[in-house]
Amino acid sequence: QVQLVESGGGLVQPGGSLRLSCAASGIIFSSYNMAWYRQAPGKQRDLVASITRGGTTNYADSVKGQFTISRDNGQNMVYLQMNSLKPEDTAVYYCNADNRGLSFTRQRSYWGQGTQVTVSS
Repeated sequence: QVQLVESGGGLVQPGGSLRLSCAASGIIFSSYNMAWYRQAPGKQRDLVASITRGGTTNYADSVKGQFTISRDNGQNMVYLQMNSLKPEDTAVYYCNADNRGLSFTRQRSYWGQGTQVTVSS
């Protein structure tokens, strides 16, 4: 079975840092683009950062210079380093794996269950 399991969330004070991890299993990890999304209370789920199978990264304007996404294909892991956290970063953060763009391959997309990040004093 396919599993994406997020970890590393928690309560942090404004200005602090957290590193989220997503462990993938049941997929050929190197074939998937990976991304982090977040959903704050009362808001829609938004893309935060993505990293392609080739290592190209993209970020939402709101987190540029603040968050860093990375991946370790040998460990089937994707990370989100979050620095200078603000209360508005409070959300449930979700890991996503998507294989679109591969030739001759049916599109697949998977989601983790999410991890809560709360930024509060």
